[in-house]
Amino acid sequence: MKVFFDLMWFFKQEKKAYINGIILLLFVAMLQLVPPKVVGIVVDLIKNGKLTAQALIMWVVILIVVALMMYVLRYYWRIMIFGSAVKLSKLLRNRLYKHFTSMSQAFYQKKRVGDLMAHATNDLQAIQQTAGAGVLTFVDSLATGGFVIIAMAATISWKLTLICLIPMPLMALLTSWYGTLLHKRFHKAQEAFSSLNDKTQESVSGIKVIKTFGQEKEDIEDFRRQSEDVVQKNIAVAKVDSLFDPTISIIVGISFFLSIAFGSRYVIAGELTIGQLVSFTTYLGLLIWPMLAFGWLFNIVERGRASYDRVSSLLAEEIEIKDDESGINEVPCGNIEYNVEEFAYPGEQDRLLKDIHFRLERGETLCIAGKTGAGKTTILKLLFREFEGYKGEIFFAGHPISRYKLGKLREAVGYVPQEHFLFSATVAENIAFTKPDANPEDIYAAAKLANIHDDILEFTEGYQTVVGERGVSLSGGQKQRISIARALLMNPEVLILDDSLSAVDAKTEEAILSSLRAERSGKTTIITAHRLSAIQHANLILVMDEGEIVQRGTHDELMAEEGWYKNMYLRQQLEELVEHGG
Repeated sequence: MKVFFDLMWFFKQEKKAYINGIILLLFVAMLQLVPPKVVGIVVDLIKNGKLTAQALIMWVVILIVVALMMYVLRYYWRIMIFGSAVKLSKLLRNRLYKHFTSMSQAFYQKKRVGDLMAHATNDLQAIQQTAGAGVLTFVDSLATGGFVIIAMAATISWKLTLICLIPMPLMALLTSWYGTLLHKRFHKAQEAFSSLNDKTQESVSGIKVIKTFGQEKEDIEDFRRQSEDVVQKNIAVAKVDSLFDPTISIIVGISFFLSIAFGSRYVIAGELTIGQLVSFTTYLGLLIWPMLAFGWLFNIVERGRASYDRVSSLLAEEIEIKDDESGINEVPCGNIEYNVEEFAYPGEQDRLLKDIHFRLERGETLCIAGKTGAGKTTILKLLFREFEGYKGEIFFAGHPISRYKLGKLREAVGYVPQEHFLFSATVAENIAFTKPDANPEDIYAAAKLANIHDDILEFTEGYQTVVGERGVSLSGGQKQRISIARALLMNPEVLILDDSLSAVDAKTEEAILSSLRAERSGKTTIITAHRLSAIQHANLILVMDEGEIVQRGTHDELMAEEGWYKNMYLRQQLEELVEHGG
């Protein structure tokens, strides 16, 4: 029952609904005692020949009134208790989603998407069951069972009641043992479901790659194997779950046997009437539900406990990038200065960046070049605090970036990553993602700057064309340019293009960069690129190698010295010449 104590914060929050619901449940439990008593009275009246039509009508009316009252009360307690359980599910789902959006990229490098989805669906459903059906079953089984036992002992025979309760301790021991087994097995079943969920999400997202390499059979076999694992682990849960009802039925059967055997002797001895024995056995029948409910309660509670532990563990993950409550609450605007001595990704020993020192004046263009894995993207992500934990400081407009409110800092940066993500929405909605209230003219202007406007007009529905999930219906170059338009629409103080033009040809790339130079005069731009002809105009070019700056200067300065930049530039020029038949 530990999960009920874990959820006490919510029960206190919704105490009015739960208290009222429990009170109504108690009334229903007491009203359930009336029909067996009425049946016993009527049986004795029949046996003694004293039952009249008027008396029969009176007792029937009483039964009808009791039934109607139970109907109404059950309707309202369901709204109160089950309605509160739905609120708990909503509250935890919102907490999870907020937690997900607050976590850094390091969190998503450790967690699988399918697992996170399972937390937000399957686990929350189990917790909702605990706060709804679990509370109902707990209160109803105790109240009904308690009232029935009191009625049997107080109004019929306390000796016969004690005799019938002899098997109950055995049932308590067995169900407790079953509950422990159920908790362990359900936890494993939930983990297996998370893995299957992750496998499904991964396969659907990568279906193009799977088909391209002809791996459909292998992928189906992998899915079948994981699906079988889920089935086996849930069968293991079902095997324990299936023990509850037979065990309880046997215990109830023993109690019925004892009541008939000893009750008959009491009737013969004159200690009980036939009507009282009928009432007693009817009351004993009412005890079947509390006993079965008690077994069901263990099932619900242990499932909810396992799921709540998983969700709590996720929510307990510390937010690495924290906002400074007393930070600067304004969008930074000014020079950028890097003084980073070293940086390594969380949990890794190898330094990814070393001795990164440079200054970028407002309105200038910085280009970062270098081999794949040299640390170009990492430098950019440090600027808008996607990662922290580096030794040194980064200044923006004269203040350390950690001093700014996180939202204000990121409001100053328009970032176009290497991996472009488009939502399953219209082209216009994707461009306006950073500025939902943008008017069509602003959207068109941003698209023209990104050199994608003409392409969009050729789509089936123009700007109202739905691009499909992750932009599957677009080419790589079109997705890149729509992502650029999305960043340009917010008109950021700093525009970062992280190898964002790799899928367009040199002519289109030059057109986009020329438009940016004209339209973004006075604002800072940072570009990483493999095509060096695109970054000749930069005020400062940094050449990275194994996390260090090995060359720096303008294009002319770097061409005047021997090194990676000059060699790569000449090689690319030669390749371009050969491609054009030179």
